[in-house]
Amino acid sequence: MAESAVILNAVAMQRALARVAHEIAERDEAGAQVVLVGIQRGGVPLAHRLSALLSALWGHPIPTGSLDVSMHRDDLDQRAAPNVQPTEIPFDVTGKTVVLVDDVLFSGRTTRAAMDALNDFGRPKRIQLAVLVDRGHRELPIKADFVGKNVPTALNEIVAVRLKCARGKSVWEVNGG
Repeated sequence: MAESAVILNAVAMQRALARVAHEIAERDEAGAQVVLVGIQRGGVPLAHRLSALLSALWGHPIPTGSLDVSMHRDDLDQRAAPNVQPTEIPFDVTGKTVVLVDDVLFSGRTTRAAMDALNDFGRPKRIQLAVLVDRGHRELPIKADFVGKNVPTALNEIVAVRLKCARGKSVWEVNGG
């Protein structure tokens, strides 16, 4: 069994998310046309956290949704039955800047599937990608616009974002190894 190490503890993760939120705010200025879409599963809670941070920066609520990409993956024939999660995008994405949010960027295939799935909901003006961890090893020409932390990994290593409850509070950790 491989050894596990904490890459980002709760405090470091909050700092990384705050930095990503500020970078989004810098690039997109007033944010009136910005919406966040979390990729199921790990990107959804991150999108909600970024939404709260951006709402505080911009002074208005940021529409946030969730997107399941299971049926848009290019490896459907190589997997068991997909674990389909709900897609909830309660706003029109047409003409908006959509920030796709995910926990870990690896091969780029999930992001490609997310862009395909997003097209079912309209034609965004622009799509940006925010990830908590970029671990490298891209198989497609996809690059995140906003990265919480770059973590060089070996192909056989796993990076997992975990939510733990401690004394009634949610605590996030990123483990690698």
